Amino acid sequence: MIASSDITVDELKERMSNGETPVIIDVREDWEYQESNIEGAQNIPLGTLPQRVDELEDLKEKEVIVQCRSGARSANAKAYLQQQGFTNVRNLLGGMLAYQA
Repeated sequence: MIASSDITVDELKERMSNGETPVIIDVREDWEYQESNIEGAQNIPLGTLPQRVDELEDLKEKEVIVQCRSGARSANAKAYLQQQGFTNVRNLLGGMLAYQA
């Protein structure tokens, strides 16, 4: 079952092909981000998110898509950001594994 606030790879790719530039936060480690990433994604490793959440303050009311390798770390990031008052956080289902498939 897909949580209503999550997003599929197909939906994200379609939106990007239509010229949208969604806010994407990649919560993988820096070395993972360097190997491959979604164009335009901002890299904030999950372990540093609590120290860096202030950088995202102006996004609290906007759609924020979080992604990682498979969707597990980004699910944790989504929960954390929601606890911090972010109102429209979406997890990229399947993460980079699905994105690159």
